[in-house]
Amino acid sequence: MKIATSAQLRAARNALGWSLERLSKESGVSLRTLIRYEDQTGVPANRGGNLERVLNTLESAGIEFIGSPDDRPGIRIGPRQTSPE
Repeated sequence: MKIATSAQLRAARNALGWSLERLSKESGVSLRTLIRYEDQTGVPANRGGNLERVLNTLESAGIEFIGSPDDRPGIRIGPRQTSPE
């Protein structure tokens, strides 16, 4: 299971220049849930697979989540992922 901290989620969204509304639209996760995720400290709860959907969306847009919640969590920005042809 993928995990990331609230700070990583905020950093990833801001690095892409995305609004919460865009992340909601791209991921299919409600705006209210995203606001709650970003307002927390630590790792948000993955109810209904929402956190995993958000992480997959951000990774597809070129974000790599590095470190662990307890050891230097961060992000790396890279090229947008493409499907193998």
